[in-house]
Amino acid sequence: MRILSRMNKERYGAALMILIGAAATLQGGDYRIGSLRHMGAGFMPVVYGGLLTAVGVLLAFTAKRGPDAAGHVPEWRGWLCIVAGVFAFALLGAHGGLVPATFVAVFVSALGDRQNTLRDAALLALLMVAAGVLIFRFGLHIQLPLFTWS
Repeated sequence: MRILSRMNKERYGAALMILIGAAATLQGGDYRIGSLRHMGAGFMPVVYGGLLTAVGVLLAFTAKRGPDAAGHVPEWRGWLCIVAGVFAFALLGAHGGLVPATFVAVFVSALGDRQNTLRDAALLALLMVAAGVLIFRFGLHIQLPLFTWS
């Protein structure tokens, strides 16, 4: 228990990044990795898992020593808005299409920042919808339905 009292949130974050990165790397190794020219199914999990592990190690070495300041209160509004945005995207992506799913997900997630107004969140959501349509529909020619009401 003594080691937990000496750790701060930066070290907890670093440990979590290392754990997730190592798990992704190990899991991706079960698939064919391939090469840069002919990537297999395990290529991206191994690369991103390795990068996440490396960033976690760097964060662990650069983290401040000692516990956090006493009285630190978690920012529940931000956490809840971001989680709600992810769930909204999953739900609306399957039943509403790319445009409503992106708009609602970004709008709800942006409300997690107390400095954002409703106008700011809506403007950010509109810009992200435009970027998503331009990139996925016209740039990459991915056949994501823009609007689907099912």
